[in-house]
Amino acid sequence: MSESSAEVTAAVASWRLAGLAGAAIGVVAAGAAAGVAVERLTVGRGMRRKARLALDASGPYGSLRGTSGKAYADDGTELSYEVDEVETGDGAAGGAAPRRRRLFGRKAPAPVTVVFSHGYCLNQDSWHFQRAALRGVVRCVYWDQRSHGRSGRGVEQADGGPAVTIDQLGRDLKAVIDAAAPEGPLVLVGHSMGGMTVMAFADQFPEVVDERVVGVALVGTSSGRLGEVSYGLPAAGVNAVRRVLPGVLNLLGQRADLVEKGRRATADLFAGVIKRYSFASRDVDPAVARFAERMIEGTPIDVVAEFYPAFQEHEKSEALGRFAHLPVLVLAGDQDLVTPSEHSEAIAGLLPDAELVLVPDAGHLVMLEHPEAVTDRLADLLARTGAVPAGATVGSYGDTAQPGG
Repeated sequence: MSESSAEVTAAVASWRLAGLAGAAIGVVAAGAAAGVAVERLTVGRGMRRKARLALDASGPYGSLRGTSGKAYADDGTELSYEVDEVETGDGAAGGAAPRRRRLFGRKAPAPVTVVFSHGYCLNQDSWHFQRAALRGVVRCVYWDQRSHGRSGRGVEQADGGPAVTIDQLGRDLKAVIDAAAPEGPLVLVGHSMGGMTVMAFADQFPEVVDERVVGVALVGTSSGRLGEVSYGLPAAGVNAVRRVLPGVLNLLGQRADLVEKGRRATADLFAGVIKRYSFASRDVDPAVARFAERMIEGTPIDVVAEFYPAFQEHEKSEALGRFAHLPVLVLAGDQDLVTPSEHSEAIAGLLPDAELVLVPDAGHLVMLEHPEAVTDRLADLLARTGAVPAGATVGSYGDTAQPGG
């Protein structure tokens, strides 16, 4: 057998394996696929494509930008972040930092900085509504996790080195803080994987938590036991998914080019899956749903595969004790299928003084689905930490105007 024939045979065998495993994983998509099938009976493919393009053009979501910067992780990975500064005296936000007056040779204390960490397969723009509301009110840092958004591909992972771990993400957060907020009090906000990142940061850098962190918000996240999540599936379906998913993701990650073409060809089906596992409300703004879809679609399949094992190993319940003396907000959608609200309740159980908020009729992307609820509780946390004055007015969560606009 020639070398080329052997390669073809191996590829066919691999794809047969992927097909068998995919049949088991298909349970996940069944409900969404049914909805897509009905839609296809009434709406042509060309019209659906035009509708997506129209939503992409009309939706302002993800359009807010700040002062950009770069941090470098301990393995050299380039991490992209943006800073929204507090408004200066002339009313312009995001420009030069306000002048600091000296008193007897000492400079005024650095302002509180709120650092936002996003979730798996998302990017910093997932905080769009909260960013719109907080612009000019408090200094904020938004960053893209390694291999996500505008950040670089994980250097060690691209070179075939160690797999991504949640601990690595905690060290990445430390690099961003060192670059974007090297001094002054911190409020750490994390959604899903971003919340796990915050826990890993606290576990590895307890002295920074003790000396600088004044508040924490953990949104739709978990401190461990993610291997027990059912994703809303019956027992037989979830057991099949657990058995085959790691191997299938690894296989698909090795054939990223082919898989990406397949993802584009089956965009309608995956849009339904994304909506099911992102939102619970029936009346989600189609432009918001499309915005979430774009972020998730923008995550390469090999990155999806590379990060997945880290969640099965994640266990940071003990690290939560680092936050016991701080104001903490624990918030989740009550119908979250990815990190169920029981996980948030477990976190709150380990932090008795934390505020626990379960948002009704909300799924995993609660900050996009019910932005007013998330922004309201976050603003209250910031007031309690002193990050903003108690009487400060936080902008409308839907305000997308750029500074000076």
